Amino acid sequence: METLPVATDSSEVPLQLLLFVDKRPGSNEKIRQIRLRLKELGQDYPFGLEVIDVGEQPHLVEHFKLVATPALIKYHPEPRHILAGSDIVAQLDQWWLRWRQSAEEFSEDQDVQETTLKPEYNPPSASISHLTEITHLSDEIFRLKQQNEELQEQLQFRERLMSMLAHDLRNPLTTVSIALETLELGLDTRSGIKAEERKERLSRETIAQLIRHARTQAKVIDRMITDVLQAAQGSGGKLEIQPQKLDLGLLCLRILNDLENQFEVKAQHIKTDIPTDLPTVYADPEKVRQVLINLLDNAIKYTPKGGSVQVAILHRTTQKVQVSVCDTGPGIPEENRERIFEDQFRLERDAGKDGYGIGLALCQRIVRAHYGQIWVDSTPSQGSCFHFTLPVYRS
Repeated sequence: METLPVATDSSEVPLQLLLFVDKRPGSNEKIRQIRLRLKELGQDYPFGLEVIDVGEQPHLVEHFKLVATPALIKYHPEPRHILAGSDIVAQLDQWWLRWRQSAEEFSEDQDVQETTLKPEYNPPSASISHLTEITHLSDEIFRLKQQNEELQEQLQFRERLMSMLAHDLRNPLTTVSIALETLELGLDTRSGIKAEERKERLSRETIAQLIRHARTQAKVIDRMITDVLQAAQGSGGKLEIQPQKLDLGLLCLRILNDLENQFEVKAQHIKTDIPTDLPTVYADPEKVRQVLINLLDNAIKYTPKGGSVQVAILHRTTQKVQVSVCDTGPGIPEENRERIFEDQFRLERDAGKDGYGIGLALCQRIVRAHYGQIWVDSTPSQGSCFHFTLPVYRS
């Protein structure tokens, strides 16, 4: 920022001007002409002028809502007036007398006030340095307000997560507890019970089923905790992935085997279309497992008893493999098909169901971290298909 030599100290004159300049080569001649004309005008009527480099004071450009430079602003007295364009010198000649007249009228008013009220003298307006400081403070206040709102939202979200987690953990914990208590009663080794009676209480097949059921529910608990911990980091946090060569078809089959008990509980049919000649993908096994389990959990939850769930993998292009998880549930309203991937978004119909509204948002974050895409196709009352892509492994 500089002051034109012919200008009087801005605190001593009512007419104050700002000249916004940039360092583009094409602007040099325009700026030279403006400065020369201002120097000529300053011989007849003094004014204060500050020359501002927009590259050094971008906040002032925003404050005055400038759309082009160079620009000349009558900063004081009010109202402010901006001259911009290729003919600033011509505009200046047109407006100069009016600017001068408004400054003289302001001076006369100041003289009257000093004569009648004898107030302490105040500069006509705040200096640009003060304006810069005020602008910075305003920006800082706005930024702090945004941060405060974000923190409040995060705190409220985490409180809801903790509340829902405590509620939703009860079901799988209760199931695990019942399975363990049943095993404990069936394998009671108290001296008063004969070995033959203990054997009759629980068959080997029943014991295996109880253990399998308890293990399945323990995995459900583990997934809940994992989802909540990742959601608590916020969507702005960086998601760390460790991609490697991955057999996606084999991973899908293993996950389906782990979820077999959940399919059996609802008598659901699982259909697969997983080619044996799929190329390997370059992805983080644990993160992809999380996406698949989230999508399959949703498919199981929304598919009615006796319905079907389908998993298909397609070598879509030479660079991408596509995974599809389809259900025969109620479908998703068209107006919500984009919003379901937002943090904390839940459909109205799901208000009474278990869940946090974070699963699909996490899926999207994971897929995007792999430079893939995720989307949904859905038909009301017929079901939904969630698709996502992963990159093919290149050796």
